[in-house]
Amino acid sequence: MNVVLAVKQYVSKMIEESGPGMKVLLMDKETTSIISMVYTQSEILQKEVYLFERIESTNRETMKHLKAICFLRPTKENVEFLIQELRRPKYGLFFVYFSNVISKSDIKSLAEADEQEVVSEVQEFYGDFIAVSPHVFSLNLTGCAQSRNWNSAHLARSTQGLTAVLLSLKKCPMIRYQLSSDMAKRLAESVKQIITKEYELFDFRRTEVPPLLLILDRSDDAITPLLNQWTYQAMVHELLGINNNRIDLSRVPGISRELKEVVLSAENDQFYANNMYLNFGEIGTNIRNLMEDFQKKKPKGQQKLESIADMKAFVENYPQFKKMSGTVSKHVTVVGELSRLNVRKLLQNPKVSDLDAVRLVMLYALRYKSHSNSNLASLMEALTRKGVPDKYKLLVSAVVEYGGKRSRGSDLVTTKDAVAITKQFFKGLKGIENVYTQHQPLLQDSLDQLIKGKLRDSQYPYLGPSTLRDRPQDIIVFIIGGATYEEAQTVYNLNRTSPGVRIVLGGTTIHNTKSFLEEVAASGIPSHVSGRPHGVSRSSRR
Repeated sequence: MNVVLAVKQYVSKMIEESGPGMKVLLMDKETTSIISMVYTQSEILQKEVYLFERIESTNRETMKHLKAICFLRPTKENVEFLIQELRRPKYGLFFVYFSNVISKSDIKSLAEADEQEVVSEVQEFYGDFIAVSPHVFSLNLTGCAQSRNWNSAHLARSTQGLTAVLLSLKKCPMIRYQLSSDMAKRLAESVKQIITKEYELFDFRRTEVPPLLLILDRSDDAITPLLNQWTYQAMVHELLGINNNRIDLSRVPGISRELKEVVLSAENDQFYANNMYLNFGEIGTNIRNLMEDFQKKKPKGQQKLESIADMKAFVENYPQFKKMSGTVSKHVTVVGELSRLNVRKLLQNPKVSDLDAVRLVMLYALRYKSHSNSNLASLMEALTRKGVPDKYKLLVSAVVEYGGKRSRGSDLVTTKDAVAITKQFFKGLKGIENVYTQHQPLLQDSLDQLIKGKLRDSQYPYLGPSTLRDRPQDIIVFIIGGATYEEAQTVYNLNRTSPGVRIVLGGTTIHNTKSFLEEVAASGIPSHVSGRPHGVSRSSRR
């Protein structure tokens, strides 16, 4: 199961089916992101696609000598844009591909608009999601919940995205969901409804053990997105932010123009592929090795091209050298900025330290809010004395309401866990591979239990009757409210260490701390601080 490969195959097939000749790729905002995640522009140019346009653009030139490959989400807006395009076509032929199921009525409207008969092909290719890496996908959706209910538009989009993943991977799964989450149950029912309605599309070859779709809710583990991550990919997302594999470095002091935005993709960057799950200390060593290797391969300044053979060798090696040069520049800049930001935090930048202080109180509150000896009220008072803004203090109780014990189907931190953690510290953390990466998300335990066939039906029931008791082999996990790169690493490690098991992780988005707190704030779950620290203790008495 490889979601990157699935989307790449769709794109390749679109281009191949249009035949030889110059082509334009006509996309919408979302399909532009979908394609850019799996193909570089230079790779597509090699396939005779010389122009990239947006369907909503009104100032496109008429170029009848070009074939148009249209890859669009089947929204009402896109169908209307395409109808207008077909009435006055700017290109010679149109090959139309929708990223999800398109209604018969919309097909009829398009056929009626095609009076000049320029449409050669209309198909559904189910690349309706962001393929972040082979085992991770996202829908780039934030603010899914309204209180504890779905935003209706986000429920529809999540259903479409999830069914597209299943279709692209050719899986018709059994479905399990987190019982403590009404949102998980609603999404499970919505996906099941599509599978039932479009049963012909899901008529894949049956396997001895059917695949499994497990739908979870972020509120069951609100701790993981609040913790600092120390692996390369997760740390970049926490401190710099990764958006569709792109990083904005424009605020880095003295940054050169070509490095203001860089792409980190394991598909096209071998250094990143090899280091994305390593911790920050190891990255520094590997960066140094990369630079030393680059220096060895770097053409000497006084290199003479005296013969045809010299010139030929230089031309053959130059693209590889240039690519390596770009890789070195990019990663040295990224790692340098991570170091700079960490030093800035150590120097007690007020804005950063406010957020970090609030995160500590949030973690404490998630564990101890309902404890009889909870010291949460005094911690809130300490935040006030520190001058932490009310907007942050209000988020403390909002996070507790979002992911506190009453909201969870699982207990994240038990007394046993706390004792075990204490023992680890008193032993000097012996036997721990890395002190910074010792935290394991709840997903680790859930998937471990699932793989062993021990995940409780009472907490994660099947949707509908099921006699399945075999250990699943193909597992698609989807987290409502967003996944994290730490959980992506968990899935990566389980795929490596669990023979015969293949896991893909998806989420409505991929969070760092900032985006997670925005998600909590957008959910509209009431907070009870009301600008006064003692408000937290008032809510704890309920």
